[in-house]
Amino acid sequence: MEDDLVQRIASNPQYQQLKAKRTRFGWWLTLAMMVVYYGFILLVAFNKAFLSQRLGDGVMTVGIPIGFGVIVFTILITAFYVKRANTEFDDLSQAISKAVLK
Repeated sequence: MEDDLVQRIASNPQYQQLKAKRTRFGWWLTLAMMVVYYGFILLVAFNKAFLSQRLGDGVMTVGIPIGFGVIVFTILITAFYVKRANTEFDDLSQAISKAVLK
């Protein structure tokens, strides 16, 4: 019985659509995160002079808001993924469940 259910899910076109959309979306977010994170690391490694420039008369340097931006970017893309997973991906999952468990 369980093998039959797995086979029906795997052969469902909506499941194939869900799998493709989720995988493609995950790769785009991974690419975006890698560009931002490794871009920051490359700046730290190769352009310390830029990151150490002071902003105003205080102790704040350019690197601090850029580093903070990396953290905020991470939170934002996580929230973006969760929002899409809770709407589009969950809707597709429910449709697959209804179609397969008839």
